[in-house]
Amino acid sequence: MGAGHDHGGQALRAGERHRSRLWWAAGLLAAFMLVEAAAALLSGSLALLSDAGHMFTDVLGIAMALAAIHAAGRAHTDSQRTFGLYRLEVLAALGNALLLTGVAVYVLVEAVRRFSDPPQVPAGSMLVVAVGGLVVNLIAFGLLRSGAKESLNVRGAYLEVVGDLLGSAGVILAAVVIATTGWAYADPIVAVIVALMILPRTFALARSAVRILVQAAPAHLDMTRVRDRLAAVPGVCDVHDLHVWTLTSGMDVASAHLSLVPDADLGSVLASAREALHDDFHIDHATLQAEPVTAGHRSCTPAGW
Repeated sequence: MGAGHDHGGQALRAGERHRSRLWWAAGLLAAFMLVEAAAALLSGSLALLSDAGHMFTDVLGIAMALAAIHAAGRAHTDSQRTFGLYRLEVLAALGNALLLTGVAVYVLVEAVRRFSDPPQVPAGSMLVVAVGGLVVNLIAFGLLRSGAKESLNVRGAYLEVVGDLLGSAGVILAAVVIATTGWAYADPIVAVIVALMILPRTFALARSAVRILVQAAPAHLDMTRVRDRLAAVPGVCDVHDLHVWTLTSGMDVASAHLSLVPDADLGSVLASAREALHDDFHIDHATLQAEPVTAGHRSCTPAGW
């Protein structure tokens, strides 16, 4: 017998709540990205170019988040997608991480090349553009901050904006150093620092996305505790074939077989088990199969996988 209850994904609802903020952040970042890229090409500043490239991935990341929200919102119209399209958010986050990695590697390679003969860049224009980038990123930071707590993909865009904030601060520092000392190495050095700041956050985002895609148990859950809690439900004598995975950020799913003692009340056991999963582990979607154990009825054989 199965038990569970359907609900909209928390991540989808979070995305819907923050859709307008995502649009505003994407628009601001896209407009300034073009300004910064043009300034980088005109000035020859690698630090500005790296910051513009990072900002480009911000825009792409937010665009993918918006596309995932839109697609997931339409998922209920397709009966073949029984789990909806929630995983699109996770795929978008993984794609975003790969893009960020590409940008960081390019900047590092170009910076190494420039160390042998760093070009002189106009510090004044570099400083003006960097300050503008800092202001735009502060606005985007404020727009995305609340949504980052609820959605993996919004969190990815938020982390990129945080990186851009630090990157803009670094470009400002490089411009000041070049203006006051004429030391041209400040530009490629800041570019390397920005690239190295990108990589750890990128790896963390990719790791979170891959963990969901391979259906590993959520990192914050102790599966032994989940099993013991279900086994402690009155009327349950054994728990097997327990699986817990994440469908998308904020939406954990569970399935389990519960062997029941003779004369156990099926409705009470299932209700108590669902309540335990919800209250203790915040699992709102569970499919539970109850297997009465009697003299003439053995419990189901556990699945081989």
